[in-house]
Amino acid sequence: MADWNKRYLETGERLFGANPNEYVREVMARSDVTPTSALMIADGDGRNGAWLASQGIDVTAVDISHVATEQALEHDKKIGVTVERLTADLASWTPEKGRTFGAAFMIYLQCENNVRHRAAQIAAAALNPGGWFVAEGFATGDDGSGELGPGKDDLLYDRDGLISALPDFRIVHALSGRVHLDEGVKHRGTGWVFRLLAQKS
Repeated sequence: MADWNKRYLETGERLFGANPNEYVREVMARSDVTPTSALMIADGDGRNGAWLASQGIDVTAVDISHVATEQALEHDKKIGVTVERLTADLASWTPEKGRTFGAAFMIYLQCENNVRHRAAQIAAAALNPGGWFVAEGFATGDDGSGELGPGKDDLLYDRDGLISALPDFRIVHALSGRVHLDEGVKHRGTGWVFRLLAQKS
């Protein structure tokens, strides 16, 4: 597991930029995606959770790094939004019993595959019927054209493995390909990316 506390402490600027992920914005622009609450898995220093909160969504965000979470709370305060932010290890964390959400976002959760698979299952179980699961991350199947990525196969999103964690979902998007990213100092260039949008039955 990467030392994310160290990474967030050492950078002089936001690792992944201040703006929300483009796929998150693209999904939220759909007329059929209208959640009032959202669970953010691995929200880092908060760019995606804060943006969703600015759209009037009730957001709960989880991240393993207490440094990133503290930074996220500072950014939330600066722009005037409120996000429930938790510091927790996704290898063991589960939402409070009875908590449900209208959407769950897992954007660039770079961790071991078994932890990511569990996180997807936990998020899926916490969704309301009709709720949306949204994911984007560096993926297996790179044709050699990607410049970005964690460099270890176990840290890459596996299309079939991720979909298997969502057995009762309607798959709307399940797309892999080369994408140009311009999201802060860590996501600037081309990468082989998997994007998933699925709706709970």
